[in-house]
Amino acid sequence: MRKKAILITGAAGEIGQALIEQLSASGDYVLLTLDLHPLPDRLDGRSVHIIGDILDQKLFARLVTEYEFDTIFHLAALLSTRSEFSPALAHQVNVNGTLTLLQLAAEQSQQRGKPVRFLFPSSIAVYGMPDLETKQRDFYVREWDWNYPSTMYGCNKLYCEQLGSYYSHNYQQLAETTPTMLDFRSVRFPGLISAFTVPSGGTSDYGPEMLHAAAKDVPYSCFVREDTTIPFMAMPDAITSLLQLWQMPRSELSRAVYNVTSFSLSAAEFKAQVIKNFPRAEIDFAPDLQRQSIVDSWPAGLNDKQARKDWGWEPAYDVTRAFEEYLVPSIRERYQ
Repeated sequence: MRKKAILITGAAGEIGQALIEQLSASGDYVLLTLDLHPLPDRLDGRSVHIIGDILDQKLFARLVTEYEFDTIFHLAALLSTRSEFSPALAHQVNVNGTLTLLQLAAEQSQQRGKPVRFLFPSSIAVYGMPDLETKQRDFYVREWDWNYPSTMYGCNKLYCEQLGSYYSHNYQQLAETTPTMLDFRSVRFPGLISAFTVPSGGTSDYGPEMLHAAAKDVPYSCFVREDTTIPFMAMPDAITSLLQLWQMPRSELSRAVYNVTSFSLSAAEFKAQVIKNFPRAEIDFAPDLQRQSIVDSWPAGLNDKQARKDWGWEPAYDVTRAFEEYLVPSIRERYQ
């Protein structure tokens, strides 16, 4: 008999690690985790961890003979900046890897006669604002506004949202009997700021990079203009939003994809917060034209009213609390 489990891909990242900590704390779930890298020692015994590739279909063929998945948290992805340097690889990882898991979840939903919940983190990269005037005018974009991504990462994420919708509503639509569909749910994240992981290739990482450089007492040249504005969120709120959306009954949800956000800051305002806490910080601005054009295409803010209405979403960390209670103390301690 197959064991019921929750599958977490990309488990060695900070979102994955936090999910493992929270889901394993109750002892109610068997966790199967997957990543190209091992988990930190502090998570030993919290999950059955497999070092593997989401593109390895033979691996998944073996896993489904051993496990029945109640939920899949699909976190594995090639991030935005790296995806621009390797677009073909990004498509393989971000799209083909997701497609493999959606197919697996669809088949398991039918076999057990109950939907597998499939949680997918998306991104503001799915948006494509045509110019700065429009970006300022349409400050808080809704889920269906300006879905014209200009990056491979954004294209991948938007397409995977649509694949999730297909597998939730139209998979095998010409079959003689109505199949049991999977339950796809997605949150579109703003720029995520973590106190515990070093920035690693996201185009929104100029904010966290300022903080880490200041804490290390090294100069930093920001790769966007001072007036560049995008939405941000502290990492604990990202974890909370995923878990809240996962736990909601399907009947309470009006859509599959939801915006979530916390606060919007310009690069100059982000610098001011850093200087406030690290007065010796040396930060200047040297915009990189290519990366600047990407960030300019992202909205200045997100409209997350539907998430607030449907499942009570509300961030715990505003600007002040994010910096004073979460980011600064932890990052300062990291480099002492």
